[in-house]
Amino acid sequence: MKQIDERLRDHYAELTPQEQRVADFIFASIDDLMSYNSAELARLSGVSKATVSRLFKRLGYPSYRDMRDEMRTLRQSGMPLTDSRDAVQGNTLLSRHYKQEMANLTQWINQIDGAQFGELITALSQARQVRLLGFRNSYPVALHLRQQLIQVRAGVMMMPQPGQTLAEELVDLTAQDVVIFVAFRRRPRMAKAILTQLQSLGVPVLLICEPQAQTLIPLATWHLAAPLDSVSAFDSYSSAMSLANLLSNALLHDILASGRQRIHQISDMYNDLDELEQR
Repeated sequence: MKQIDERLRDHYAELTPQEQRVADFIFASIDDLMSYNSAELARLSGVSKATVSRLFKRLGYPSYRDMRDEMRTLRQSGMPLTDSRDAVQGNTLLSRHYKQEMANLTQWINQIDGAQFGELITALSQARQVRLLGFRNSYPVALHLRQQLIQVRAGVMMMPQPGQTLAEELVDLTAQDVVIFVAFRRRPRMAKAILTQLQSLGVPVLLICEPQAQTLIPLATWHLAAPLDSVSAFDSYSSAMSLANLLSNALLHDILASGRQRIHQISDMYNDLDELEQR
């Protein structure tokens, strides 16, 4: 029996543009698909509920509910929700890259402490404000994480603001806030001073770094270590981006009602401002 992603790929070329919008949203959000009803899927995809209904009937499901029941059964059985054929074979650069990426992902996921991770997500949901900080190669990771978290809750900002220094940003932070400091190698020398200053202010800090950053870890409230190992000269940040995705999704599920409402409000404002191109 083909799973939902396989059915969508098989039929994608024959779908209408509106149905393809739904398919694209599903491909990007398949792990969260079970949490949406058909009306929510239609809203998030920017189509009508009738379009969603027609799409799933075209794919062979009597109803949207039947598709959700199938996914729930697969998840409970331990089967992956997507087709996972391993097409990377041999000892090519492509194969070695793939294996190293998978090793990086496996390493950081296995090192997460469930209780501490839950405590961190609760802190992110209850904080007065969340500030993110990252320099050099860490900046894109911090910026991407900010862009995801701002979809879920208010008061998420990067610091320092362009052209500014840190002192003005740090002085108002308190124990009611949370700072996420993305500090992968090679870090500016001031990274330790920043963490020390935040610790003296009593500000809870999530440090996201590589596993080797042992001198910084004791200065943070929580830490998540994502390996950057690569088969070539340049570090790989895919595990860091995966971690950003996990944090964002975990926060959304922790505050699902208010998070969904905020996502809907943002989506409505996109439409009101005609801000994003319609696919």
